[in-house]
Amino acid sequence: MIDRMKRLLQENDLCVLATALDDKPHCSLMAYVTDEDAGWVYMLTHRASKKYQNLIRNPRASLLVDTRLQAGILARERIQALTVYGAFHEQRDVGTRNEIIRRVLRRHPHLGEFAGHPQIEVLAIRPSAFLLLDGVSDAQYQELRDPDSP
Repeated sequence: MIDRMKRLLQENDLCVLATALDDKPHCSLMAYVTDEDAGWVYMLTHRASKKYQNLIRNPRASLLVDTRLQAGILARERIQALTVYGAFHEQRDVGTRNEIIRRVLRRHPHLGEFAGHPQIEVLAIRPSAFLLLDGVSDAQYQELRDPDSP
């Protein structure tokens, strides 16, 4: 099941990012990429954005990825929705940040001008659990093992 969830995450590239601060939720439509094994999700944002400011103060986040475009309007019962629970990690290493930006631009070349802004920040989300809704009522929850734990 976990492979199916990761594959859905890797095959798509738009999500809704949910952040919160002081019990005030905030959602943003975001372009994203993952690393090779879907152990990280990467996005770009402006340093002054509400989402970035929220994540600096509260690193918990969730992402919603769905297949509504692939399923089409007449096949709503086949839509899958994947909620990714995770935490934001700052990327301070310049080389790592530049590689992530290059990876994002390979998948999303339309973000070229945005990615070159001096106030751009990399959002790196480390998934800790997935919730896959397959159709109207079939839900599967899967926690991920912390790669840093023994």
